[in-house]
Amino acid sequence: MGDPAVTGARAPGAGRRGPRRNGPGGRRGGRGWLFLLPAVAVYLAFTVYPAVSTLQFAFLEWDGVAPPAWAGFDNFVRVAAEPVLGRAVLNALVLIVFFTVLPILLGLLMTALLAGGVRRGTAFYRVVFFLPQVLPLVVVGTTWRWMYSEDGMVNQALGLVGLDHLTRAWLGDEGFALAALGAVGTWIMSGLCMMLFMSGAQRVDPALHEAAAIDGAGPARRFLSVTLPALRREMSIAGVITTIAALASFDLVFVTTNGGPAGATDVPGLLVYRLAFNEGDIGAAGALAVVLTVLVVVFVGGIRLLAREDA
Repeated sequence: MGDPAVTGARAPGAGRRGPRRNGPGGRRGGRGWLFLLPAVAVYLAFTVYPAVSTLQFAFLEWDGVAPPAWAGFDNFVRVAAEPVLGRAVLNALVLIVFFTVLPILLGLLMTALLAGGVRRGTAFYRVVFFLPQVLPLVVVGTTWRWMYSEDGMVNQALGLVGLDHLTRAWLGDEGFALAALGAVGTWIMSGLCMMLFMSGAQRVDPALHEAAAIDGAGPARRFLSVTLPALRREMSIAGVITTIAALASFDLVFVTTNGGPAGATDVPGLLVYRLAFNEGDIGAAGALAVVLTVLVVVFVGGIRLLAREDA
């Protein structure tokens, strides 16, 4: 074989140029960070800085005006010992049933109906079920407060079907106020869960449904055996979103009941607002906010662990 320099043959890779770099390390990467800088600045200013400040306030005794004093863990001890704060945490845990468990079950049911037997009007049903997510919670709360009143639509509907003995001022009844509030949360979150599950159901290979149908499986059996196992990731996402909404609920409670009657619907988010802005107890508000954050992290981590996904 001749010498490549003599024969004119080129060595492998000769004449090819690698990726062009604009200076050491590449200017393109630096330019990309410049585009991210505004979003990072906003995130640091409105998320990271308030979180760090809240953690700092939790260890201080401060009314927002006078110079703060170091309090150590006294604020956390007060949060743990105060019955009102403990009841608020318990109410938030109860709301998880209405904001998370029931919406996921209803979302699965609606997905089974829309992805299975219903063919006509599917887009219409999606819009109707998802509509509560689009509406501002202040509007939702105001509307449901009127519907739950003594002369509202709920009691009128009960009267039309002969259940007048069940009518009451739902949000003013200490035994039913929290459940009535939770029912609103179920109505809001069910459409979101359905949309997540519908997107997951569309990823399932139609051949699996065809094979199950050939084996004699009906629509319900195909959903339970083929579609449901494929929705594990979507169920995990829905569980995380709805659990955070339940534990951090504030605006819906504030508009509808403001924690009443007699603290039956108090939630930690509402008490953080009261302690900080009504009573001027910034330290206790910060401590309760930290406890609420820990609860959210624990529940979200538990959901991801149950779903066998990396947290």
